[in-house]
Amino acid sequence: MRSIRPSFTMRGHRRGRRGTSSAAAAVALVSALALTATACEDGDPEAAGDASASASADDANGGIRIPDHIKDKLKEHGIDVDDWKNGAWKNWNKDDWLREAQDFVNPIIEDLWDPDRMRDAEEPDQEVDENDISGDQGVTDPEPAPVEAEAVPAKYHDNAPTAGKLLFDSPKGSMVCSATVVKDPAHPGKSNMVWTAGHCVHAGKSGGWYRNIAFVPSYNDADMSVEELQNATKEEVAPYGVWWGDWAQTSDQWIEQGGATGGQGASYDFAVIHVTPEKGSGGKSLEETVGAALPVDFDAPAVPEIESMKAIGYPAAPPYDGQKLYQCQDKPGRLSINASDPTMYRIGCTMTGGSSGGGWVAAGSDGKPALVSNTSIGPVTAGWLAGPRLGEEAKGVFDAVSGKFAK
Repeated sequence: MRSIRPSFTMRGHRRGRRGTSSAAAAVALVSALALTATACEDGDPEAAGDASASASADDANGGIRIPDHIKDKLKEHGIDVDDWKNGAWKNWNKDDWLREAQDFVNPIIEDLWDPDRMRDAEEPDQEVDENDISGDQGVTDPEPAPVEAEAVPAKYHDNAPTAGKLLFDSPKGSMVCSATVVKDPAHPGKSNMVWTAGHCVHAGKSGGWYRNIAFVPSYNDADMSVEELQNATKEEVAPYGVWWGDWAQTSDQWIEQGGATGGQGASYDFAVIHVTPEKGSGGKSLEETVGAALPVDFDAPAVPEIESMKAIGYPAAPPYDGQKLYQCQDKPGRLSINASDPTMYRIGCTMTGGSSGGGWVAAGSDGKPALVSNTSIGPVTAGWLAGPRLGEEAKGVFDAVSGKFAK
C-alpha cells in the first residue's frame, strides 16, 4: 500500500485583489476555498419551508429578491431584509452563522456579483494551516503521474456547455469554485439544478452556510485575458446570466466531519444546488438557457472498468488565474482516506484551487457520458485530484433537492 503526499487540501480558492494571488495564498489556496464555500446538510427537505416556493421580484426591497420561505427564515433568525441587503450578510459572528440544513438562506442581491467582484476578492489573502495525514487505510492505488491540464477552447459554451463558475462569500472574503448543470428527473429538459462540492457551500464541522451563492455558466465564455476582463461588461463575463442558489443540500457527513485540510469528510464532499435567475430568463430554465445538462450516475462502473475520466473546472491558484476553463483526462485509480469511508476516485491533474466542485465525466452505467464525481481534494503542490464516489448518500441529497421543487 502506497501512502500519498502528507499535505493536501480542498480544491477551493479565494482570489486576491485585481485578479492576482499572493505567494502566501499559493501555499494553500486549495484549502482557502474550503473555508469559503457553502454546503447544506442532507435532511428532510420539507423541514426547510414551502417546497413550491420560488423567487419573485420584491421592488420594496430595492433589488433584493426574497422567496417567501427565505423571508420567513430571515425573520426566524431576527434578520431584517433591508439590513441584509445593506451589508448585514457580512456578519459572520459564530452565533449568527446559520449551520443546520433547515436554516439555509441565500437572498438574491441583484448586481452584487458585478464583473469586478466576479474577478477579484475584496479581502487580503491569508495562509491556512495544513494538517498531515497519518497514513492511508483501505484501498489506495499508486499515486498517478501528473497530467497537465489543457485549456478548454473558446467558446466554452460550444465545448463544455454544462460547466461554470460558482461564486460565494465566506468569512475570509469572496470565493470561487466550479460547478456543473445536471439533469433533474422531476423536470425533464428543464433542470435548474447544479452539482458541486460540499465544501463549496458549507464550511463543515467548524462553520455553517456560505452566503451569496451564485452560479455563472460559461463564465468568460470568449476566453478573454485578464487585461480584457478589466473592462468587460457583465453580459460579456456572464453571457448566460447569473443564477442564485435558492436551495442547497450536502451530506450529513460533510456537515459533521468536513474540514479545510487533511481530507476529513472528503468521501462525502458533494452538494446539489437549485438555482433561479438573478434578473429573469424569459421563463426558461437553466438547462434550456445553456442548452445542456449532464445526467448523474450513482452506480458508475468500478474503478478498474473505467478507462477514462475527465475533470473540468476553473483553477485559480498559480500558475492559473481563475479566469479560464481547463480540463484533465486520465484513467482513475483509488484513494482511501479512512477505511470506514468509501474509496475515492483519483486522477493525475495539475489543476489547482478553484477547480473544486467541477464535474468529473465518464461513461456511466449505460455507456453514455455522465457526471460520476466532482473535484474535492488534491496535494498543495498539485499533480493529482481526488473526488468522491457517488452512491446512496449522494443520491439521497440529489433526490431531496429534486423532490423539493418537483411541484
